[in-house]
Amino acid sequence: MQSMNKFFSYIVVLLCTCVIANSAESPILKAMNSEMQRTMDGLSKQSNPPYFLSYAVTETKTIRMSASFGKVKYTEDVSSRILDIDIRVGNYELDNTHTIRGSRFEFGGGGKGIELPMSNDEQAIRSVIWNATDKLYKKAVERYGKVLTNRAVKVKEEDSSADFSKQQLVRYIEDEQSFSIDTNLWMQRVKRLSALFSEDPKIYTGEVYFQADILTKYFVSSEGSLIQQSEPNVRMFASASTKADDGMTLPLFSSYFGFLPENLPSEEIMAADIKSMIKTIGALRNAPLAETYSGPAILSGPASGVFFHEIFGHRVEGHRQKDPNSSQTFKSFLNKKILPDFIDVVFDPGLKTLNGQDIVGHYKYDDEGVKAEKVIAVEKGIFKNFLMNRSPIESFPVSNGHGRRQPGLRPVARQSNLLVQASQTVSFDSLKTLLREECVKQNKEYGLYFVEISGGFTFTARTIPNAFNVQPLVVYKIFADGRPDELVRGVDLIGTPLTTFNNIIAASHDIGIFNGVCGAESGGVPVSASSPSLFVKTIEVQKKQKSQAKPPLLESPLTKPKP
Repeated sequence: MQSMNKFFSYIVVLLCTCVIANSAESPILKAMNSEMQRTMDGLSKQSNPPYFLSYAVTETKTIRMSASFGKVKYTEDVSSRILDIDIRVGNYELDNTHTIRGSRFEFGGGGKGIELPMSNDEQAIRSVIWNATDKLYKKAVERYGKVLTNRAVKVKEEDSSADFSKQQLVRYIEDEQSFSIDTNLWMQRVKRLSALFSEDPKIYTGEVYFQADILTKYFVSSEGSLIQQSEPNVRMFASASTKADDGMTLPLFSSYFGFLPENLPSEEIMAADIKSMIKTIGALRNAPLAETYSGPAILSGPASGVFFHEIFGHRVEGHRQKDPNSSQTFKSFLNKKILPDFIDVVFDPGLKTLNGQDIVGHYKYDDEGVKAEKVIAVEKGIFKNFLMNRSPIESFPVSNGHGRRQPGLRPVARQSNLLVQASQTVSFDSLKTLLREECVKQNKEYGLYFVEISGGFTFTARTIPNAFNVQPLVVYKIFADGRPDELVRGVDLIGTPLTTFNNIIAASHDIGIFNGVCGAESGGVPVSASSPSLFVKTIEVQKKQKSQAKPPLLESPLTKPKP
């Protein structure tokens, strides 16, 4: 099977997908393509000519504004063009990007992004591209020599896959997208919404942020791919924080995303969310501290989505399976059971909406010019697939369109839209019943319900325990005897992936969606995670680190004078 896959990877490059969306090739794309062809022709005479070259330009036009407690903090309108160059010396099997084993501070020889002029002057653009390419080519030749030396003196590698995959070439051009933003209208809305935080004088930070982007990406490669794609998007973000008497800082967030301004919720809905946030943050300030705990728990849909993003998603990013320093958690679990048989896990960058809500992990082509593909990572509890960029691993010789990056960094395999799907579900009340019954079995007074999670982090290296730490914001105790639920604070959700997966028992009918930005080796990329609420038989929490600083000594100036 492996040899057939390898054979397929060699012939697929001969095929081509060509979509021209009634659009004209832009001046910047022409400049990139002309300079790429000139460079490949000119450097072909060198003793170590490049076998592959790609130019990627990310052009961002941004309007952003922020207000705090009803007053404008800032507003700005900015644009940028960032050039990324991938130049490879050697061949598809072994090139200058190969890992140099034993070098602690060696990160693959990627160059940082280069700023391009915002004008459409072809000669000016080509001049910057030419100069940057020359520098990176010389570095690539130097590093390739180090790769050959390193390989000669080190033991045979665990994964002998090629360094770069051959892919179907693509020609896709679409017009630059646009939308009209009434900056005054949105600023007034941001001011009104942020003013709501003034209702509670013990809220120390209260801010509403708005950002509208038009992101246009250009890509050309020496293999013949040529891509121009454009997507608008808008975001709003409300945040507040307070402090408990014991010094613990208590933040809450509410975020909104849409591909168009009209896809955001109404001001009335956002205002209701902020008022709910104010009420919750006041309750958190007076909530008791939770204790270290191990026992049954429920994770809401958004919390479960973040949970899977951290403990599963990062561990199925393909490039980690090739890293000799990575734990490679699921590499030996291919076609084996890792989750209950009613659970599927899918990554689908082709989805733009879910349950009527825009989801941020959508894109057409990844940052290596590969068409985005739906990846079924887990089917009926059985692990099936990794997220792949153009760095092959054993049994996975080609990319499935998940090579992503923040401009200025080298693409690696990254998540897109993560969907946890359950074929068997029950009502949320049934989940609470299951939790209470499990509390009785385990002789626990209560279980925990995680409502909101801000994010987290996970460790994947071999040299440290492969644990995760997910950071809840809103947590309730659900008592076995039916007493009213109790809000608590001050815990982090911790554990190891395989043990936690084995404890997932049931899922509810609901679907929760989390839209956010994930940070990893290739920077921040937009991702979404969706899931039903889940009942977990055993989960572990530890006390959250907290500040030792007291709350402010004087009352807030927002405090209304007593009559």
